[in-house]
Amino acid sequence: MSPTGHLFDVMDVAAQPRELVALGGRLDPETLRAAYRNGVFPWPAGVEDEHRQDRPLRRLARRGEVPLLPGTPDGPLIPWVSPHPRAVVATRTVRVPRSLRQLIGRARWETTLDADFEHVIAACADRESTWITPRMIAGYTALHREGGAHSIEVWQGRRLVGGLYGVLSGRVFSGESMFFVESGASKAAVVDLCRRLAEVDVPILDTQQESEHLRVMGQVLVHRTEYVAAARSLQGASPALPTERRLLVG
Repeated sequence: MSPTGHLFDVMDVAAQPRELVALGGRLDPETLRAAYRNGVFPWPAGVEDEHRQDRPLRRLARRGEVPLLPGTPDGPLIPWVSPHPRAVVATRTVRVPRSLRQLIGRARWETTLDADFEHVIAACADRESTWITPRMIAGYTALHREGGAHSIEVWQGRRLVGGLYGVLSGRVFSGESMFFVESGASKAAVVDLCRRLAEVDVPILDTQQESEHLRVMGQVLVHRTEYVAAARSLQGASPALPTERRLLVG
């Protein structure tokens, strides 16, 4: 076991036989930090499905097919995954499609970073089916308070119309979820985040899963081995991200 005491730090994540690389553990800041610096993140079932899916997950752990993290408490096991392929956006070359540029120009939205993390994560979870369980909200909010999780807010005046949240680990930002109440506001949040990240030499926005609306913004797929190696090589002290309110321009 490594000096940090985390299985993720000694696990050969890229060589695991499935995307599900571990089970259990806690959604505390220490475990979340260890996961992200090794290309892993938690992906529980939706609130209504956690207990139903717990039994087959426990069978995998009992058979030794998936490692069980030390210190696992009672309750549904947390699945920890490292997808293949991995979807990423290069922050310096994020594309802003013409239609989005025009929308941004008309909307005159303003953006902030870390102005209202709790509102953003709650808005991301406010949908019919979500993996953002109360345990996830508590864990990421605690990580935010320690400076590891961040939110982008998109404002129309004083009204929050979109945003996203994620984790900065070294010089990799992993986007977790986003929301909008005005069409295009979540894409605008991605544009603003990439610009802020590029300013402080954070080259990778990890978007985890492929999606059509991010593909047009420059999302590409990379091999899990390549992503995990890059994530580990970009560890170290995370830069301070610019937080000031900005007028978003296309």
